[in-house]
This record gives sequence, structure tokens and C-alpha cells, in this order.
Amino acid sequence: MNKDKHFTALENMYLAAPINTIYKPRIDVTEGQSEVEIELNEGYFHAAGAVHGSVYFKMLDDSAFFAANSIEREVFVLTTSFTVYLTRPVSSGSMRAFGKVVNSTKSQFIAESVVYNSDGKEIARGSGVFVRGKFKLAEALGYKA
Repeated sequence: MNKDKHFTALENMYLAAPINTIYKPRIDVTEGQSEVEIELNEGYFHAAGAVHGSVYFKMLDDSAFFAANSIEREVFVLTTSFTVYLTRPVSSGSMRAFGKVVNSTKSQFIAESVVYNSDGKEIARGSGVFVRGKFKLAEALGYKA
């Protein structure tokens, strides 16, 4: 079965983003869902030797964002608010985030995401509100199937 071209284009757009040269993530986008994974290294640590909260936020927001943008096929969605719960520190292995849209209307999407460590234990969760922006996906860096 061939993957939807929009989902492939979103994955390519994500990987083309300059910020992701730091994280070297993997992503899989499907209808209303996405999965993002990174391998951890000390470059992501705070002074106490565990992953900084900004990395948790990135994983949560990215997976929820791409779940929302999987439904919106014309324009780039924008995160308008996001709530994060950090539940467990992590300092080795990988982080895997699963995002899914739980509500969508004409004007917004609500998406939730959960991050797991290499042992499959939940380490963070969050939810966000996303709205349709004005920037056309067709003009976004890397958006091509």
C-alpha cells in the first residue's frame, strides 16, 4: 500500500527543518497521528545530567503538531498553546513521542501527545491547541512527496 503523499511531504518538511540537524529525528505521519523518535546524547542534558525540559517539549509539540497538520492539507498549522507534564527524567536511550488529534473544528485542532523512554515507560505528556496559519504548505522548506 502506498503512503499518502501529504504524509510523506510532511515527513520530508520536518526532516528539512534546520533545527532537526541537532536532533536527527525519525518521524512517521498517518491520518490524525504522528510518531517522532530521537536517540539521546549528552548534548541534550542540563547540569544535573538528564535531558533538558526543552527536549521534552519539542518531542511533545512536534508529534502533536504533525498529527494536526496531517488533517490540514493546505496550510501550516500553528501552536497557540501547549501544556506539558514532565513525569520522569531520562538520560540514556531514546525518546519516542506519539501524537494524535482528539478534536478538530473548522478553526482549530486539539492534539495530545505522550513521550516514552527506551523501556516503554511514560516520561512526559502534553496537549495543545493548533490553528490554521496563512503559510502555504506547498511553500514550506522540504514539503514534497
